[in-house]
Amino acid sequence: MPKLRFHLLGAAHLETTRRNSTCPFTQKIVRLAEMLKANGHTVYFYGVEGSEVRSDGSFDVSTQEILRKTYGGRESTTQFYNYAPNDLAHAVFNENAIAAIEKNKQKRDILLTPMGIDQKPIADAVKLVTVEPGIGYTGISPTTFHIFESYAWMHYLYGKHGIENGSWYDAVIPNYYDPADFPFQPEKQNYLLYLGRITSRKGVQIASEAAKATGNELYVVGQGSLNDPREGLALGGEEHIRYHPAVGPEERAKLFGNAKAVLMPTCYIEPFGSVCVEAQFCGTPVITTDWGAFPETVLHGVTGYRCRNFEEFCWAIDNIGQIKPENCRRWAEENYGMAHVAKMYEEYFQRLYRLFDGGWYQENRDRRELDWLRHSFCGT
Repeated sequence: MPKLRFHLLGAAHLETTRRNSTCPFTQKIVRLAEMLKANGHTVYFYGVEGSEVRSDGSFDVSTQEILRKTYGGRESTTQFYNYAPNDLAHAVFNENAIAAIEKNKQKRDILLTPMGIDQKPIADAVKLVTVEPGIGYTGISPTTFHIFESYAWMHYLYGKHGIENGSWYDAVIPNYYDPADFPFQPEKQNYLLYLGRITSRKGVQIASEAAKATGNELYVVGQGSLNDPREGLALGGEEHIRYHPAVGPEERAKLFGNAKAVLMPTCYIEPFGSVCVEAQFCGTPVITTDWGAFPETVLHGVTGYRCRNFEEFCWAIDNIGQIKPENCRRWAEENYGMAHVAKMYEEYFQRLYRLFDGGWYQENRDRRELDWLRHSFCGT
């Protein structure tokens, strides 16, 4: 199969490194570059000064000074990332990225825009085949090819944007993880974990109520505040809650591994929910709502439970010991490990590349299987 050339954009609002584990975009960008390089492709990366992404050429198209001018001295462990596509950081990033790509591009190159429609100005200017490689947001561009994080999210956005016919060159490829980042921990401590943005729509209040009703200690870890009138949250006085600001990758994995369950009672349609899969890598079952991506990522009764009312959440907590940690790990590694997902991206990009030649009807005499859409099933 031909080796391809990619121009991969970073985020404009912060540097792209593994250390920024509170930003799912940066984590996906870092690992996507690693997978593309592992498959032998050429990758040029364009990001903010201080980025650390595996590539054949890395270009700083913005600086830390620009970030300070735009966002001030924000504290990422407690504050949410607030950015806008028309702010100074994005204007500088876009202008410099366009200039750098124009110098580096060749005719059959592929542009990857992980931030969706926010990066459309770059795509419009450089005029390359453009792919949004991991859509977990609503702002998709109508002029790109789309890779969604889940089937639930693909169909939701098709409906939201009035798309009634499927697209042959869109795809669903789930998020992907390095199993080494999430060590398997079969022995658990006696606490429940909520890890993520502390907002009402993420269901932190439901997690608190369910933990309290079942007599459990709940660790709440993430950006935000337990007492936030704008979110309708007043959890700071709850004695069963232990709060900690967002943590780095190593501490994050320890929290996952030692928890007896991770609670994700997300109220909105979850595009994917990385915490859900990260926990399962560590051998920790998850308790979630029963919509969005969760029916795709949680094997009910095998790697966790999906719930529809408060009584079900409480029952799931009380019976979490029925879930085997080894099943959680196996399901996560076989379906969301980088080794597996890299094959899915390879299949997709090779199919897309054939548009330069015969397109939809082009033969592929090298094909020996059609396994890229197959999911492994973790037996009990």
